[in-house]
Amino acid sequence: MNSLRKLLVTGLGTGYLPIAPGTWGSLAACLVFLAAARGFSGSSAWTTGATIALAVLASLGCVALGPFAERTFGGKDPSYCTCDEWAGQAIALIALPMGEGWAGLLIATGAAFVAFRVFDILKPPPARQMEKLPHGWGILADDLVAGVYANITAQLALRLAGI
Repeated sequence: MNSLRKLLVTGLGTGYLPIAPGTWGSLAACLVFLAAARGFSGSSAWTTGATIALAVLASLGCVALGPFAERTFGGKDPSYCTCDEWAGQAIALIALPMGEGWAGLLIATGAAFVAFRVFDILKPPPARQMEKLPHGWGILADDLVAGVYANITAQLALRLAGI
């Protein structure tokens, strides 16, 4: 049972990857998004639904397993725990304009990825304050805020660029 919980809390193992595990977790969520977009043949409604489902599932897992992550890996928001990055990155990817073909899809995904990583690292208010929440909520909430900021930024940038 502990192995399954570790697998989930580490974002399917991305938390174990060297150097910046949060970035690996975000990248993995982007790859799931790209697979969903291709699997649904670019249908924005189905892709958006799959992305929302990913955000909800990763969020629920993070909140439920937050105390386990803190006990197992130590600390308030252990770097091994990347399910929060999966959730925040999924928020950043919701309902983005994707343009045409693979190029448009990759540009949109890249814009959301970069924006999320910037906001996740900088943690502008109220993201930093959210880390003070207890257990899984403190692990998750700052990433959800960063995801919202990243989504707004990517939406604006992509629309201004005509994508």
